[in-house]
Amino acid sequence: MKSKHDKKHITTHFGYSTVLKSEKTLMVADIFHSVAKKYDLMNDLMSFGLHRIWKRTSIRYSGVRCGQTVLDLAGGTGDLTAKISRLVGNDGRVILTDINDSMLKVGRDKLRNLGIINNVSYIQANAEQLPFSDNTFDCIIISFGLRNVTEIEQALNAMYRVLKPGGRLLILEFSTPYLFNPLKKAYYLYSFYVLPCIGKMIAKDARSYRYLAESIRIHPNQEELKSMMSDAGFKIIEYFNMSGGIVALHRGYKFLI
Repeated sequence: MKSKHDKKHITTHFGYSTVLKSEKTLMVADIFHSVAKKYDLMNDLMSFGLHRIWKRTSIRYSGVRCGQTVLDLAGGTGDLTAKISRLVGNDGRVILTDINDSMLKVGRDKLRNLGIINNVSYIQANAEQLPFSDNTFDCIIISFGLRNVTEIEQALNAMYRVLKPGGRLLILEFSTPYLFNPLKKAYYLYSFYVLPCIGKMIAKDARSYRYLAESIRIHPNQEELKSMMSDAGFKIIEYFNMSGGIVALHRGYKFLI
């Protein structure tokens, strides 16, 4: 008979449910297969367009420059890649990765329709097992993807490994709001009741957006994520709250020891 300690090591959260770690990746993949074609529209609707401001802010804090090599991790439909490709120019490179082939296909088609071809590559990859050599990237950005990772610590270690010394990691993710109580209650009501309704009407999928709300609530808060980045080896870690802490941008650097 397995002990409670053993069970803890083989199970994880999927929203508010407890599932086997071996199953979570497939369950997350199923969600994003379902919403891929409506993903961009739903982002605009459910954030009232604020996700565009959050992403532009992330790019500004990234310090990406011409000629650099950047990993857009869990980059989905390529919003950040589109902006980064212009910053790195023809002498730079952006690798757009996602674990979900449906999301990656939507992103590739969108970027090619925008004429973004020469400096972008597409690789289906798991954030926990990045298929890149050590010290490859000047910058890694992961936007609204970390909370879907099964082993966050393992993914942070993988990101640290593939960053060049002096490189930086930026994590844009839903976080813990510091709104005063009436606004906080309104935010949670919106997340748990309105979002699934919008998902049902637009994407024909209430379940996926119910998972979204649940995954946000159990994701590490600002200080917890900062501590996890420190444990992975990152230095000079800071975070920037946006929209009252509904979203936070974490930034950390890899330095030679």
